Amino acid sequence: MNLQQLIEQLVNDSTESLSWFLPEIVLCGVIMLLLLVRLFDGKQRLDLWFVAIAGSVVSFLFSQPWLVCGGGVERTEIFTGLLVIDGFTIAVRSIILLFLVLFLIFTKISGIPDSDDSPDIYTLVFGATVGMCLMVSSNHLLMVFLAIEMASVPSYALAGMLKGRKRGSEAALKYAIYGAGAAGVMLYGISLLAGLTSSAHLPTIALQLAGNLGTMSGSEQLVLVLSGLLITVGLAFKLSAVPFHFWAPDVFHGSCAEVNAFLSIASKAAALGLLVRIGIGVGYVPGLEQEVAHEVEAGPAVIAGLLPVAEEAMEPTEESIEQEVTVNEALQPVRDFIGKLIALLAMITCTFGNLAAYSQTNIKRLLAYSTIAHAGYMMMAIAPLMSSLGSDYGVAEGALSGLLLYIVIYVFMNLGAFAVVAFLRNYIASEEIADYSGMIRSRPYIVICLVLALFSLIGLPPLAGFLGKFAVFASIADAFRATDATYLLVLLLVGGANTALSLYYYLRVAKIMVMEEPAEGVDIEQYPKAGLEAVYLVAVTLPTALLIFFWNPVHAYVVDAVKALIS
Repeated sequence: MNLQQLIEQLVNDSTESLSWFLPEIVLCGVIMLLLLVRLFDGKQRLDLWFVAIAGSVVSFLFSQPWLVCGGGVERTEIFTGLLVIDGFTIAVRSIILLFLVLFLIFTKISGIPDSDDSPDIYTLVFGATVGMCLMVSSNHLLMVFLAIEMASVPSYALAGMLKGRKRGSEAALKYAIYGAGAAGVMLYGISLLAGLTSSAHLPTIALQLAGNLGTMSGSEQLVLVLSGLLITVGLAFKLSAVPFHFWAPDVFHGSCAEVNAFLSIASKAAALGLLVRIGIGVGYVPGLEQEVAHEVEAGPAVIAGLLPVAEEAMEPTEESIEQEVTVNEALQPVRDFIGKLIALLAMITCTFGNLAAYSQTNIKRLLAYSTIAHAGYMMMAIAPLMSSLGSDYGVAEGALSGLLLYIVIYVFMNLGAFAVVAFLRNYIASEEIADYSGMIRSRPYIVICLVLALFSLIGLPPLAGFLGKFAVFASIADAFRATDATYLLVLLLVGGANTALSLYYYLRVAKIMVMEEPAEGVDIEQYPKAGLEAVYLVAVTLPTALLIFFWNPVHAYVVDAVKALIS
């Protein structure tokens, strides 16, 4: 292949890739428009919220979530393998962009940010969202690191968006310091893995590990394990998983409820998507039935799709099917390591999050520990995914679809809870749980919405949170029956015990708001009792309350989203 042919191939690849990259392009265009508006004196007369909401809606539509229906999206690498598009990418990216639309409506109603700060704040929000979209489609270690940093750096500034607030500035500083440390550790792990496998392309890394894992020396295996642990540090930081959760309670306490909602929902969804990408990327190679027989002659680059394969080589043979089993069986130790490591982190994370929430008196700190606990619950789905990936694809797909279902439900549960916190902050200028006493008498619709969100976070039927936890726990039970792995049984028992543990602190908030007398000095009667706040709260709470009656379409959607990822 000469230089001209190479350039033509790159141009054609980029042109095709741009059609899948339109949501991110729209987000970048909105960022540029918001920055350009800052250059003109008339910016105060413009409400840039309308620009932001229009851009978010267009970006969501360009994500084409309907393509997932029927499982018709095949795996496609774009930009020469840096990113990958499949049903999973489209589904998680659409969830993030749908949340962005709901989040912008939330900020408009709550009044934060104000008109002066909105260009800066919305620029940071859109910048972080671009990074999160890249996280769920990353197919290369370079993109993994760049996407995490693109999502993290704007988040540091968002944590301190309230000017003149000492606690907010302290929160932003802590967040930035922890983030910088986690990024450095993760980058070192990436360099070790890339150096050991001579590649940063995830499918190629998997093929190299499949071929070399059995012949690695003890020191090489030690480096491989170390690289996995260091990369996990960066992912655990984004997930606020124990022991890399230290930033979360202080950042949530110091920043406003609007930023808390953004960090606890969008950031978690993107980090979980990236965790799935890396776990499957280095532990499993899908679609080898047609190409793996030519591994010896052509090399791993051909199998990974980096170089073209002759058409006569595309016919499946008995030898190729046998070789496919061999490659993915060779990666079983990698999958076991990832599954057990994530299971351990998940158990510690949800247990610590629930226990630490018991003593909290500030609602934002309580929800911060709740977010940590739910990160643990959602991480639990990775263990059955990795343990059954090479043996029972039905169980693996069930685990991954259960995780997606949990993420969808989590969007509405947590957004509803933080919306109540923001609206009550505007009324009583307090975020202490004690000041919510007797709120049922003056704002019954707010109390009902918050109680439904809290009960759903527990996982009580018939609320939607029950569906999410049940899907994850059922996948763990199915994987235990399929693999007889003892750690999966322990994981299931810990998850069930933690659900019971969480009852106390969620119900305590409900008890204070419903059964206790109104707090002295808290006057809420002077404010209107209904309006856009009530409409918004009802809109985001209805899915939490009613999804259990209409869950089949959502379940079918998430099942379709994961079909092409592992089969």
